[in-house]
Amino acid sequence: MFEQLISKLQEPNSPYITLETTPRHDADFRPIVDTIEKLGVAEKVDGFSTTDNPLAKLKFNSIIAAMQLQQRFKKPVLATMSMRDRNKIALQSDLLGANSVDVRAVLALTGDPAKISDQPAAKGVFESDSTMLLDIIKCFNAGIDYAGREFGIKPKPVYPFAVSNAFAKNPKTLLKKFVKKLDHGALGIITQPVFDRENALKLLELFEEAKVESKNSSGTLIIGIFPITKLKTAQFLASHVPGIHVPKSWIDTLYEAHKKGEKEEHKKGLALSREIFESVKEIHPKIHLMTANRFTLAKELLEGEA
Repeated sequence: MFEQLISKLQEPNSPYITLETTPRHDADFRPIVDTIEKLGVAEKVDGFSTTDNPLAKLKFNSIIAAMQLQQRFKKPVLATMSMRDRNKIALQSDLLGANSVDVRAVLALTGDPAKISDQPAAKGVFESDSTMLLDIIKCFNAGIDYAGREFGIKPKPVYPFAVSNAFAKNPKTLLKKFVKKLDHGALGIITQPVFDRENALKLLELFEEAKVESKNSSGTLIIGIFPITKLKTAQFLASHVPGIHVPKSWIDTLYEAHKKGEKEEHKKGLALSREIFESVKEIHPKIHLMTANRFTLAKELLEGEA
């Protein structure tokens, strides 16, 4: 399962699409799995990801969610693990548990600050940034823990992924981060959402430079796509989320559509989203689709419905 995913990821012309899922503030993840099954979305992607308490808000566990998705659809899932909530002991313990239930693709994140949490006086751990988790995975793949102690029963291979901003005023900032995460063993680096072709091309150019500088030449860039069908979403991302660039043309188009009503707004937003989705597929068919659990929207995009 995982070997096939990595093979598709590393084959230049092979299409590769993963779909993000976000566990809710619930004691059961299965309703999300049921929705995906009902819509037939799983048949159109190569795998999934599960988020790990994004924005420091309490959600269902990402590793258990990944296990449930894998068991239902027999497709690999990238389980996100955040440095915010775990020290190196907990990280390794969770990795061992995940390994035993065959959750073996891990998306390493530093994590959003704990001060924005919905839990009173929550404190972040942050023993290091996400590269420590990448290093821990390297150790596991060598049959040892982070302290160098050998495991009696060695873990099955773990496949490390990382994330990156999609935009920076100084592109060399992105280049340095690419090199750093490649050096620490990331097989795939997923960008934040991209909204225009030129942005995607620039990221690919920077990534090729990073592979030349890095000790790891086998890493692959995965372009993040986030379909926008509402003006307020586009405006929020443009104004409040660093590392993302939403073109003015998107804002203007959605503004004019918004004045004509919700249906027209959705139509124009979907058209813009489909255009960038198809454009990225054409130049680099390695995509991570993020829809904030709007799986009907994911289906529309993946099927190319009018």
